[in-house]
Amino acid sequence: MASEDGVIKIMRNKQVILRDYVSGFPKESDMQVVNSGTIKLKLPEGCEGVLVKNLYLSCDPYMRGRMTKYDPGARYVDSFNPGSPISGYGVGKVLESGDPKFKEGDLVWGTTGWEEYSLITGTATQSLFKIHNTHDVPLSYYTGILGMPGMTAYAGFYEVCSPKKGETVFVSAASGAVGQLVGQFAKLSGCYVVGSAGTKQKVDLLKNKFGFDEAFNYKDEPDLDAALKRYFPEGIDIYFDNVGGKMLDAVLLNMKMNGRIAACGMISQYNLEQPEGVHNLMSLIMKQVHLKGFPVFNYYHLYGKFLETVLPAIKEGKITYVEDVAEGLESAPAALIGLFAGRNVGKQVVVVSRE
Repeated sequence: MASEDGVIKIMRNKQVILRDYVSGFPKESDMQVVNSGTIKLKLPEGCEGVLVKNLYLSCDPYMRGRMTKYDPGARYVDSFNPGSPISGYGVGKVLESGDPKFKEGDLVWGTTGWEEYSLITGTATQSLFKIHNTHDVPLSYYTGILGMPGMTAYAGFYEVCSPKKGETVFVSAASGAVGQLVGQFAKLSGCYVVGSAGTKQKVDLLKNKFGFDEAFNYKDEPDLDAALKRYFPEGIDIYFDNVGGKMLDAVLLNMKMNGRIAACGMISQYNLEQPEGVHNLMSLIMKQVHLKGFPVFNYYHLYGKFLETVLPAIKEGKITYVEDVAEGLESAPAALIGLFAGRNVGKQVVVVSRE
């Protein structure tokens, strides 16, 4: 992208840098917002990548794992590099493209840097999605309900759990980016659904905004097994697990025969140096329970089908979505750390630029 007189623009590029690998609970000071970087708003000669201006960034729990050093290939996504910008899902506007799938002015969502401008190259361009519908849904929705978290909820619930009308569904971390959608998908499927969350405000949101049949604050329940038996006296058909740990252990005791568990995330374990063990795995055998972990990118081929389901439901008011919006790249470290303290209410989004 050059100016009208042919001079290539060089812009200051504010970035969020990971200072060093993290152990234990992450802190804002583990990241640094720097203003010293610059970027040429022009693709290098022969580059088949995409140059974007970032508009919205997504804060997601899986990013905690990337702050820890792992051997390459040990996880489905690589660790961040200390001293370099962190990366995650976001929404951007294409400034220049060497990829024939995109052109200047296109809006896209996918993996990008936590910075004002990003040059997206290699395999990252293959997971960029062009945004076609922008008129009647907020653009920020493509960090959430219409992006990776939405696809996660859709794939985990429909593809992994195969719900049937009348079944009982439990969702942990139910007010988060994924959980709030799983609960609404369950209601649209004719299921009875209960969610857990960590504050009274979030519990009220689940029942009054998202239409959950019941919800409870897990922090008020000294005996999670007893709490689940109270809400599911006949047992749980489907558990959508976002937290792992003690909640998963309690759920295992309450699953019905041939129940299904979608292992989506385990946020209760991410900041522990020694993860907690799970003790009730015998229930998987005795109850013939199917437990499956699933990385969302295995299901991206269903994105078109997903949009055909979700966009009309949004427009008709059958699905609602709550965002927690932080303004400015400077707010990004605090917004990300807030996920692990439960500070966010709904999907955590960072606004980099409103164009």
